Amino acid sequence: MRAWLFPGQGSQRKGMGEGLFDLFPGLCAEVDAILGYSIRDLCLKDPDGRLRQTQYAQPALFVVNALTHLARLREEPEPDFYAGHSLGEFDALFAAGCFDLAAGVRLVRRRGELMGRANGGVMTAVLGLPAATVAALLEEAGVADVDVANHNSADQVVLSGSPEGMARAVEAVERAGGARCVPLNVSAAFHSRHMRPAAEEFAAFLREVEFAPPRVPVVANVTARPYPPDGVADLLARQIASPVRWWDSMSYLLHRGVREVAEVGPGTVLTGLWRSARRTPAPITPAPITPAPVPPAPVPPAPVPPAPVPPAPVPPASVPPASVTAAPVEDAAPAGRTGRPGAVPLRPAWRPEPAREAGRADSGTEADARLASAAERLGSARFRREYGLRYAYLAGSMYKGISSADLVVRMGRSGLMGFFGAGGLSLERTEQALLDIRRRLGPEVPFGMNLLNDLDDPAREERTVALYLKHDVRFAEAAAYLNVTAPLVRFRFSGAHRDAQGRPVAVRRVLAKVSRPEVATAFMSPPPRALLDRLVREGGLTPAEAEVARELPVSGEVCVEADSGGHTDAGVALTLVPAMRRLRDELTDRYGYRAPILLGASGGLGAPEAVAAAFVLGADFVLTGSVNQCSPEAGTSEAVKDLLAGLDVQDTAYAPSGDMFELGARVQVVRKGTLFAARATKLHHLYQRHRSLEEIDPATLASIERTFFRRSLEEVWRETRDHYLSGGRPHVVEKAERDPRHRMVLVFKWYFAHSNRLALAGDPAERANYQIHCGPAMGAFNRFVRGTDLEDWRNRHVDVIAERLMTGAARCLDGRIPADLTSMKE
Repeated sequence: MRAWLFPGQGSQRKGMGEGLFDLFPGLCAEVDAILGYSIRDLCLKDPDGRLRQTQYAQPALFVVNALTHLARLREEPEPDFYAGHSLGEFDALFAAGCFDLAAGVRLVRRRGELMGRANGGVMTAVLGLPAATVAALLEEAGVADVDVANHNSADQVVLSGSPEGMARAVEAVERAGGARCVPLNVSAAFHSRHMRPAAEEFAAFLREVEFAPPRVPVVANVTARPYPPDGVADLLARQIASPVRWWDSMSYLLHRGVREVAEVGPGTVLTGLWRSARRTPAPITPAPITPAPVPPAPVPPAPVPPAPVPPAPVPPASVPPASVTAAPVEDAAPAGRTGRPGAVPLRPAWRPEPAREAGRADSGTEADARLASAAERLGSARFRREYGLRYAYLAGSMYKGISSADLVVRMGRSGLMGFFGAGGLSLERTEQALLDIRRRLGPEVPFGMNLLNDLDDPAREERTVALYLKHDVRFAEAAAYLNVTAPLVRFRFSGAHRDAQGRPVAVRRVLAKVSRPEVATAFMSPPPRALLDRLVREGGLTPAEAEVARELPVSGEVCVEADSGGHTDAGVALTLVPAMRRLRDELTDRYGYRAPILLGASGGLGAPEAVAAAFVLGADFVLTGSVNQCSPEAGTSEAVKDLLAGLDVQDTAYAPSGDMFELGARVQVVRKGTLFAARATKLHHLYQRHRSLEEIDPATLASIERTFFRRSLEEVWRETRDHYLSGGRPHVVEKAERDPRHRMVLVFKWYFAHSNRLALAGDPAERANYQIHCGPAMGAFNRFVRGTDLEDWRNRHVDVIAERLMTGAARCLDGRIPADLTSMKE
């Protein structure tokens, strides 16, 4: 049996509904006449940030959900059940035939107006405790004016109440331990007794409305049971001031035999909560609950679920709290979800794009659905489950924020995940991006941050880890490490504990990118005892956390990096992945891990055939990089994207690495259209042959000043000196003033930082000096999409790239591989 779920407020974003309004011009004209403004402009352009305002957000999301439903009905039969989260319940009732679209718009417009007037209250998500425990803590603390607003899963509730009461509630929950409280950026205490005036006015409004009985069962938020034939107005009025019993609703669907759901509207939050309910369903009473008649006004509050909920079982150690899907926040948009240029256009996440890709002719909807389903089974089911993703696919970080906040948010809103490229950015910019991502995705939609090993500034890694722990980051991508470090181990095992069965649990995940077996061994092993002892002595870990760390690997996920952009050993996936897989199995046996380390593949993944090959080689997941740099969301210049879109597979080269200049490490960069690789190599040769700038012949230095630097050596040194002094590292300057060779190194390394800045800025006059990290995967992807809508990089949204590569890989493997490489793979 199947159910369709409609998301509520908080899911809206600029750009939603793209492609839908043209399908239903007549309905849109009718909606515009009712609202007095253009629904298309509101959703696609969001003038003046109106989607942040409840009175605009509710009609907009209702219409987009409704049109998505109508479009879906053109291709699929109606489901067996409908359900919607708060505002989404109006879409469920519309879908079930209780009222038409025009009536629905009038209903949600009035609801939005009434709820938009409320102010002064606050809401907080409590993650990690069952509702009954939270309610008991509030009662013990004497908190009488805070209600449970949303009961989303076994261990996820949202509280709603006055600021004073919420402060005492949060204090009581945090004092008890075992949970995390996340304030929600809303304007009122929605779904609580504090919404009674709005509920009473809405009840009076509903008395003038006639509703048809639901044609298909609609599970109500208030009762977690289907609407009775004559109970629509009553339950809709009660809903405003009653808790959303979403966990009970999803559990009821499970009890009735529903095994497949689809989220009909923007985002994938409800899909994640469905997965959570499948893991830990609520107890279900055998008989349906019929709501008692309630006068339309006043509306009685329902601060907590009517029946106590027993504590949820402790999740397995392999599932960290961070994998819990975000609670939908009703009924005000979280700050930051105002829509940005990279916002996701509405496209049901479970359906692939039409099969225009690479000239394929197989475009039937049945075949598309089969391929989409097959793509969702590629790789490790455990990886998808623990990361909370629909594909075993990640978008890796790219230096200097090229993996931008927009990129990470777009992936998260599509049921996928990306890592923000924090390398090379100040801590202030990194923190701003982190907070921006969390505001726009919600408190628990998974996303990751890059953690870069900086040999020149080890203290920077410590400060970055402190920042991530301050903001409770759960996923980190570790890059450029030659060995594990104390800050890395501190991040991984902060909060580590034992579950109720005594098993070790690490709540944070480190995905290590490796290309050498000795480095992989360090990450696949528990941390060295001496390092743990030191962290305990210095207060970085508690003794209990260190004890747990002795039984777990530093990285639960290790990604094998083959011939990739940026730092690379130019390894070959055909040899690296099988070798690392055997190493993984050997170390799993040696240390007795309860579950094997998950092994990923990256580098060279620019075509579906390459992605398919990675899974055939034994990868549990894949991680892309270069191809995402040529997307609207990537944080680099349009000039760079234009250049990348014209690359072929032979248009990259190897150059010295700026951050590991003295070691001779290499990065892979764009060769076509630039001279960076040749110029960087020349600087490194000069460094190898000379001990100071003064030893280099004047003609060569003059050429470097004129063509490489575009300024004098003295100006470069002044900039470099000021950079280190302002950054609190005077010892670097002092060493350079004592050691002429070190001064030469710093001057040369200035060029590497400068060439990065030039590429990010996109100055056409400086194109020869652009440093663009990129692998041959970019050329492979360009060939793959030639002649399709993705030939123009402006259409290459990161989630669309993921969709094309994964469904293309499923097509490559269709019928050619055994089942244990897809759905059986654990």
